[in-house]
Amino acid sequence: MTKDQIIEAIRHAASSNGGVPLGSARFEAATGIKHADWFGVYWARWGDAVREAGFEPNQMQGAYESPELLQKYAELARELGRLPVKGDLRIKRRSDKQFPSDKVFERFGKKAEFVRQLADFCRSNDGFESVAGWCDKYASIPVADGPSPLKEVAVGYVYLLRHGTRREYKIGRTNNQLRREGEIGIELPEKIVPIHIIETDDPSGVEAYWHRRFDAKRMKNEWFALSSDDVRAFKRWRRING
Repeated sequence: MTKDQIIEAIRHAASSNGGVPLGSARFEAATGIKHADWFGVYWARWGDAVREAGFEPNQMQGAYESPELLQKYAELARELGRLPVKGDLRIKRRSDKQFPSDKVFERFGKKAEFVRQLADFCRSNDGFESVAGWCDKYASIPVADGPSPLKEVAVGYVYLLRHGTRREYKIGRTNNQLRREGEIGIELPEKIVPIHIIETDDPSGVEAYWHRRFDAKRMKNEWFALSSDDVRAFKRWRRING
């Protein structure tokens, strides 16, 4: 593959995209020209190739290359012990401003294509064997492909409840928050007071985040001795959906 051929392909792909050049992942999916065909051969960054083709790289293209994005996603997956969804990415972004916005990952296109590229990256780099295994597991499950690599359909809830007047708070998850609150109330001597509910497409991930955040204040299982500042922090979140 020559440099001129790649430049011509960039221009052709852009003309089919309303005059806007594609990101490197979408370009590879659309043309079959792989990252290895240009990276370290003709250009060091995808933005340089786009610029030489006569376009100005957009901010997302200039900020991150695909391998760097895949690495950041894989590192977060390893940290969580599963493949992250958009809620995880947004939580990570809030705690680490150097982490890419969840919108940046949308350049990969459809979910199946994203997982395929992630699996290839993980197999080519040491330390990500478990993430590659999760990708293989995902690929073996028939799912409807969608426009986003991180879109989840199911919606659940992560709730914060207080045990009466005590400084005892429960953080849990459910698909039916009203039914679940009633069940908890039967088990305790004082009335359960609902404090806040977060609607999310990844209840297990969001619940795990808050459990980790307040781990030093854990009393038993899902019960925590929280301060008023802790409660306010939880109540700042209303919805975490893709």
